[in-house]
Amino acid sequence: MVTYSVLLEQFKTLLKTNQLKFTKQRELILKFLYENEGHFTPEEIYMMLKQTYPDINLGIATVYRTLTLLEDSGIASSISFGTQGKKYELGLKKHHDHLICSRCGTIIEFFDETIEQRQEEIAKAFDFKMQDHTMKIIGLCQACQQHT
Repeated sequence: MVTYSVLLEQFKTLLKTNQLKFTKQRELILKFLYENEGHFTPEEIYMMLKQTYPDINLGIATVYRTLTLLEDSGIASSISFGTQGKKYELGLKKHHDHLICSRCGTIIEFFDETIEQRQEEIAKAFDFKMQDHTMKIIGLCQACQQHT
C-alpha cells in the first residue's frame, strides 16, 4: 500500500488542481481514512475527529465535501446504503467486495478469484469493456441469524 507521505502529496496536488486550499481539517479527514480500517459515515468521521481534536474548527460540510473529492479522485471509495447514505473507506486497498448485514450494518470484506474471472467473462461475452465493478451482497450476518 502507498505510504501516507505519498498519499498526502497526491492529496495536495488534487486540492491544487481543484483550486482548493490545503487545510489541517482536510488533512485530518484523509489521515483518518488512512489510519482506520473499516467503513465510516461522514457523521462518524466528523464525530471521531471532533473527539480526537476538540480544538480544531471542523464542520460537517467540510467532511462531506472532502469525502466527495477523495471519492471522485479514487483515493476513497464508498458503499451506498440508500436512504441511510454512504459509508467510506480508503480506496487504495486491493480490490474487494462486501457482505452487508441488513439488520446490524456489519460489513465483511471478501475477495473471490472465481467471481472476478466470471465477471470478466460476462463482460467479454457482451463485448463490454469493464472499467470497474462493485459487488455487495446483502443479508444477515451470523450473529443476527442467531437472534432471528
